[in-house]
Amino acid sequence: MFVQTEVTPNPNSLKFLPGKKVSNSGPYEITNKEDMQNELVRNILSINGVEGIFLGQDFISVNKKEKIKWDEIKHIVISLINDFYADGREFVIDENIKKEEIGLSEIEEKIVKILEQKIRPAVARDGGDIKFKEFKDGVVKVQLQGSCSGCPSSAMTLKQGVQNLLCHYLPEVKEVVAIQ
Repeated sequence: MFVQTEVTPNPNSLKFLPGKKVSNSGPYEITNKEDMQNELVRNILSINGVEGIFLGQDFISVNKKEKIKWDEIKHIVISLINDFYADGREFVIDENIKKEEIGLSEIEEKIVKILEQKIRPAVARDGGDIKFKEFKDGVVKVQLQGSCSGCPSSAMTLKQGVQNLLCHYLPEVKEVVAIQ
């Protein structure tokens, strides 16, 4: 197996492409190895300097501390991914770990639909994800995950991309802000 890597707009995040399915449960972010029993996730989070992992459908984004260089950890991550799939596993996660959005208003459902169809695919190409959190008084609150979390260009993407798109389709939306 040949694991490819792609740079992301965030210099402290690298996207690893194993060429196999990664998550059958939708996007998922893990920052604490105690939160997950998965061997691969725990091993990657144990690498010195790794701060978090984001699992997409067909990629793993790894976020590192700024002072650590990719040359120091990239080969370890690739080796762990190769070993994991070499044992015959087909994916990293195959369980329903997504929390379903319930009780959304009509406008919130429209916001989520636009995020899912128009914004999320573009954000995933950069190794991240965007999740709807709240809509109140014209303000949409979202959470950026994976490579997008802490990315220097995420503020510009949020305002020029996400906010402009949502305001275009939904006049009720006045602003989009990111929360932790």
